Amino acid sequence: MIIIKIGGSALTVKDADKPTLDEDNLERIAGELSAYNDDMIIVHGAGSYGHIYAKKYGIGDVISNVNDHLYKLEGVCRTQASVQLLNYIVCEKLQEKGIPAIGMKPSAYMTTNNKRIDMCDTGLIRKYLDNGFVPVLYGDAVLDNNDYMKYAIISGDQIITYLAEDLNADRVILSSDVDGIYTDNPKTNPDAELLEVVTRVTDLKTTVNENQADVTGGMYGKIRELLDLADHGIESLIINADKPGNIRLAVSGQKVKGTLIK
Repeated sequence: MIIIKIGGSALTVKDADKPTLDEDNLERIAGELSAYNDDMIIVHGAGSYGHIYAKKYGIGDVISNVNDHLYKLEGVCRTQASVQLLNYIVCEKLQEKGIPAIGMKPSAYMTTNNKRIDMCDTGLIRKYLDNGFVPVLYGDAVLDNNDYMKYAIISGDQIITYLAEDLNADRVILSSDVDGIYTDNPKTNPDAELLEVVTRVTDLKTTVNENQADVTGGMYGKIRELLDLADHGIESLIINADKPGNIRLAVSGQKVKGTLIK
């Protein structure tokens, strides 16, 4: 079984001021995923469909008063509705490519405690897998057991870590809009070098999130989640979803440019 994460930056125009789909990328990525015909779970990011509302309404921040709580209630509703719409669009495209994709809304069976998953009915996911479906999950706004904030954003990266451990995944693949982990931000530093392998002892110069619209922690959050996963003996590979053919190669088990987290 593989678990593959499709970054929100690959499926949407992430810095847009409204939810905006990258239709060409979605078409191509869905076609490449159809190359895999064994057990697979797909987790996609929220991109501009989720981050805009999550940031605007401060989902995951401490609730200051009654009016703030009412404001966040609206924010949770809008965030959930928006990311669920993206999930529907993604599943529809996957189905067009012959993938038996079934959308699974995380907030319906997951909760967090201080922004970390503390309850998840993975048995339901396993049943869908056993029946031949490809579960498709996504970053979502969920209930949190911390009474001071009540709600949190759960990232696709955290979902992957949880599922990979609980379901004992054979391979984990993450795709973004860069080739992997670099010594510095490759979008602003032309001298940044790709790191083929990252471990706990790797000296990373830049792990700080530079995209303030990403409420899930950006690349820093991704590295943290994957290193936690590596501690449990499950390696993961980060590749560039914007490069045609990369996802097809990765899911087929062939060599592809990227960063191995181990």
